[in-house]
Amino acid sequence: MALLRIARFFGPIHPTPAPHDPLDVLGCPGLADHQEPLILASVSIIGSCRSCVTQGRLAAVMSTTRRSLRGRSRLVTVLLLVAVSVGVDGARAAMREGIDGTGRVWATWVIGPVQAWRQAPAAVTDDEIDELLALVGRRDARANDVIRYWDAGPPSYRWNEIAIAEIQRNDEYTPVAARSLAVLHVALHDATVAAWDTKHAYRRPRPSEHDARIVPSVFVPRTPSYPAEHAVAAGAASAVLAYLYPDRASVFAERADEAARSRMLAGVNYASDVSAGLALGRAVAARVIERARRDGSDRPWTGAVPTGPGKWSGTNPVLPQVATWKPWVLATPGELRPGPPPPPGSPQMTLEMDELRRFARTARTDTAALFWEYAAGGARGYHFWNELIDRKVLEERLDFDGRRAARVYAVAQVALYDAAVACWDAKYTYWAIRPVQIDPSFRPLFPTPNHPSYPSGHSCFGNAVATALAHFFPRDAARFEALALESSESRLWAGIHYRSDLLAGRALGRAVAQRVIQHLEADVSR
Repeated sequence: MALLRIARFFGPIHPTPAPHDPLDVLGCPGLADHQEPLILASVSIIGSCRSCVTQGRLAAVMSTTRRSLRGRSRLVTVLLLVAVSVGVDGARAAMREGIDGTGRVWATWVIGPVQAWRQAPAAVTDDEIDELLALVGRRDARANDVIRYWDAGPPSYRWNEIAIAEIQRNDEYTPVAARSLAVLHVALHDATVAAWDTKHAYRRPRPSEHDARIVPSVFVPRTPSYPAEHAVAAGAASAVLAYLYPDRASVFAERADEAARSRMLAGVNYASDVSAGLALGRAVAARVIERARRDGSDRPWTGAVPTGPGKWSGTNPVLPQVATWKPWVLATPGELRPGPPPPPGSPQMTLEMDELRRFARTARTDTAALFWEYAAGGARGYHFWNELIDRKVLEERLDFDGRRAARVYAVAQVALYDAAVACWDAKYTYWAIRPVQIDPSFRPLFPTPNHPSYPSGHSCFGNAVATALAHFFPRDAARFEALALESSESRLWAGIHYRSDLLAGRALGRAVAQRVIQHLEADVSR
């Protein structure tokens, strides 16, 4: 009531427009959005930035707020101080509600209804609090480095980075890498969605809410504490990576323990949050791995290279067995199979071969073609697109919403994998001849990949991921589409694909991504 009387006496105060809001510097983006009278701003600021208050940053909030409001700085100070005293309960309630803690249902890939995965927590014990106080009190430079490493982004972020390193270590070609990443991120997605359900079912407060002696070293997530989301991701990811790369299982287990323990060192989770998170992640991963074992990826190819005019010819074609693998969303590898390519000797094929012969290569087109082949293609195409995903996840501050970050990764990786399977299905259905095989005197820019021509793999991969990313980040859709287009066109510039290969690949990649988006976004998570 006192706060209301003060506000009514002085009337509304609005922030002064500025090129950028100084409150963003504090890492509390919610502060920049308050355009209501100061009574609302003061309460909302403290309520939505509980972590700032918890970490002793009230002075910074007050100082910056004074600079961003026009005049009446004494009133600002009074209202902020009063808001701290009367707004803590509201802040706690808002914090427990968390990001998207509205009870909306999120679809999963494998695990079914997430309510079945709930495990109720026991009450926090004095021993847990004492353990946390001891850990927090012993933070040193090494501990802080570990905390910063795992807190750099959402829980999926570091595990995506670790997986990419393993894929490169094993020199996986894009379809194989796409499978590895899809299995990983499906597990991370389903485990994270299950964790969010459990969090909001039991609403355990964060340690610093329970005991003011526990001082966090990172921003306190505005989600309930149990289970620890970083531990959930660690349990799921380490189990999947151990399945994919069993000789490195002990390495992944060590990384998982470090990731989980980092949240205790940071003072944002209890030991029971961490143990429950690891268990949940591993249980979800076991279900996803069970599905992965049945996708046919362990079956060798038993076919034969067909012979006859107009067919691709050669030995040891690249990964023809991918055409038989089980997709995640498509009913069969050939569900969206494009129609056949123009037959050799037809007027259409003659025109397309003439286009390749007439194309005037330049330094720019050669540079782009070489980039998309050796820097961002072949065995590294997945790496380029994943770096772009990482960048967008960080730019959009999805470190504050681990569930949505997990969905971005999962949709993009599943789109890439299903597009690879669909693309390989078409390649090894039609066995389309390559340009250099039609005209041995024709010289491509670099050696032609050892698999059939139609459709273009780059066109399938790039357009699948670009379409998925445009769905989540529509402001950047034109940029994603431009990258996918250049990746596709570069194959013609290099002289290794016909125009029809490119067009069919683009259409197939987009169609697969749209099917993946429809599959998972049919829920109400948006």
